[in-house]
Amino acid sequence: MATRRISDEPAYILHSYDWSESSLILEAFTRHHGRVALVARGAKKPTSNFRPVLLPLQPLRVAYGVTRGQGDIHPLRGAEWAGGHVMPAGDALLAGLYLNELLMRLLAREDPHAALFDLYAGVVRVLGGGVQADALEPVLRAFELLLLRAVGLLPALDQETATLAPLQPQAPYTLVAEGGLRAAGAAERSTLTGAQWQQLRQALEAGDATPEGPYPAVLRASAPVAAELKGQLRALLQYHCGAPLLRTRQLMMDLQNL
Repeated sequence: MATRRISDEPAYILHSYDWSESSLILEAFTRHHGRVALVARGAKKPTSNFRPVLLPLQPLRVAYGVTRGQGDIHPLRGAEWAGGHVMPAGDALLAGLYLNELLMRLLAREDPHAALFDLYAGVVRVLGGGVQADALEPVLRAFELLLLRAVGLLPALDQETATLAPLQPQAPYTLVAEGGLRAAGAAERSTLTGAQWQQLRQALEAGDATPEGPYPAVLRASAPVAAELKGQLRALLQYHCGAPLLRTRQLMMDLQNL
């Protein structure tokens, strides 16, 4: 059978697990081929060239082979660190692992998302640069919004989802996991006004036409409402990720309760 070789492919390792005593299965996010599964034979051996390279949240260049009819796990042929930043630490590390888990749960294999890859790479650089803990919230909220949009799970932010009625600027609305945007009840605390939802929509759309992409605009629009967005976006993400609860979210909650 003919084997196609993928070379010098930008990639990040999202997750790895044991395949044998000496080998690993890797879930990698690549720029041109999306999420792919790779087998790194001998990667656990002390002498393996893969051992110091195959780390999460580090930019890599990988090579692997694709043989038609041989399944969706491909042999890793080479991997090199692409440089650029150090490993995130502390809260930034947990945040990066949270992003990895979202991508693992929401992206289908072999489904390219080049713009999402570039967004993820930019956010990981921010995390590796020593972002302050109080600045993490808008960083994560902006990524969550753009991820949901990229995979087609973000409802229109200028109308009520069920009725298609335009949002009223001063009225409160909430994002419900199973029903999209709806008018908020008096007892609901995590809400944004129609004007605030519209600002987020405008940031998402306006940023598409800029060379730097939508992330900076969405980050600016998310910052003032990051606290209100947190519960709403995470409920929506968990709904689409399904059970069980995201492991990184559970870990964050456990650490907060110590």
